[in-house]
Amino acid sequence: MGYVNKKLQEFNNYLSKKKVAIIGLGVSNIPLIDYLNKYKAEVTIFDEKEIDYIDKKAMDKVVSHGMKFYLGKKCLNNLKGFDLIFRSPSCLPTRLELIEEVQSGAVVTTEIEMVLELCPGLVIGVTGSDGKTTTTTIIYRILKEKGYNCYLGGNIGIPLFTEIENMTPDDIVIVELSSFQLMGMKISPKISIITNITPNHLDIHSCMEEYIEAKKNIFKYQDKYGTLILNYDNEIIREFEKEAKGKVIFFSSKNKISNGYIVENNKIKYCVSDLRAHILDSKDILLKGVHNLENVACAIAATKDFCDINDVLNALKDFPGVEHRLELIKETKDRVKWYNDSVSSSPTRTMAGLNAFPFKNMILIAGGYDKNLDYTVLAKPILDNCKTLILLGQTADKIESAVTKEMKHSSKKIDIYRCNTLEETVLVAKKIAVKGDIILFSPASASFDMFDNFAQRGECFKSLVREIVE
Repeated sequence: MGYVNKKLQEFNNYLSKKKVAIIGLGVSNIPLIDYLNKYKAEVTIFDEKEIDYIDKKAMDKVVSHGMKFYLGKKCLNNLKGFDLIFRSPSCLPTRLELIEEVQSGAVVTTEIEMVLELCPGLVIGVTGSDGKTTTTTIIYRILKEKGYNCYLGGNIGIPLFTEIENMTPDDIVIVELSSFQLMGMKISPKISIITNITPNHLDIHSCMEEYIEAKKNIFKYQDKYGTLILNYDNEIIREFEKEAKGKVIFFSSKNKISNGYIVENNKIKYCVSDLRAHILDSKDILLKGVHNLENVACAIAATKDFCDINDVLNALKDFPGVEHRLELIKETKDRVKWYNDSVSSSPTRTMAGLNAFPFKNMILIAGGYDKNLDYTVLAKPILDNCKTLILLGQTADKIESAVTKEMKHSSKKIDIYRCNTLEETVLVAKKIAVKGDIILFSPASASFDMFDNFAQRGECFKSLVREIVE
């Protein structure tokens, strides 16, 4: 007889005739429509978008199942009398309508939180302001290389609710978790990683403290058997050790830690009581930059009890990185290289991208949607690494102001161009580039002023480069 997930059975039985709300017809919530209908829940859909902007296939499912739905900005006015509410990550648990329903007895959760509750196997969770997608993907590749049956989800991969009934205790689930998903979560993965924390999403979170507290949920509900992997170089994260209930493993590229993983001279080493053992050299893998070696160190720490270094090397030897992250698009006959780093939606991400290259002849294309972030920290890295800056979008003024101010205190001056469209930035970069230059599209800003998301923005940039650049 095969494995029976009794906890899942209990949940499925609970759903019958329960009043369940789904807030947001996004990627993660769409599988819930069929699942909840299968187990006879009374489902109502809420989405603040108007019907013309909602995925037609999703809406067809709602209609075919005979589910109620409320659309538009005021749809949550009808959120009353529910037993269970699945919120989308963009609908924070601090919404008044959710708080009122909780006070009336409703349970508010998310698709990914319920997966963590019901999954019978090991869960590895990754969060951070930067690097979480690459780290999550590397962990998945290493475990697959070893032969484990793995599921990849959360912010990336598939909506895991589609696979929950197939999971067994021998499986491993690897999830990338954003602050929006973690906020309000009451369960933590067995192994948790926090790559870094820097100001981000402050256009949505009420303050930096709220953002930090959301990130803490990735380890807050661990027990003494849990493992927490932390960035020693980040002052905010370093302090989390005091709150951890289980084992803490540090990694660092800037400090001489006695125990943990260090990145030193383009090598990853494991330290125990100040003794260092070589693990991996950057020349053994394709990924560029110290920040990516940090990501690999995290992945090694997370998988050390399941895999060996040969699994790591085999998993990474032909892995160029995740799309839209320092992705080489084209190299011209004059050895001008064009890189797409559209995922860089904050200053710290772009700083990591700039530092990944040893050359100081870079042309940086930056700017986009304003998330109320501080761009003064980006000014010096731009001056240190770039000869030209091309700006567009809402944050162009902020970035130019920060760089101009820094130039007043520096001996180095760079050219700054302003553009209105992404196509115009490609045309300008093509015109001014000379032999051996690196052109890096790393916006240091979100995409929402011109695009739906960073992936759409990156695809647009790649298409423009392939069309315009010979």
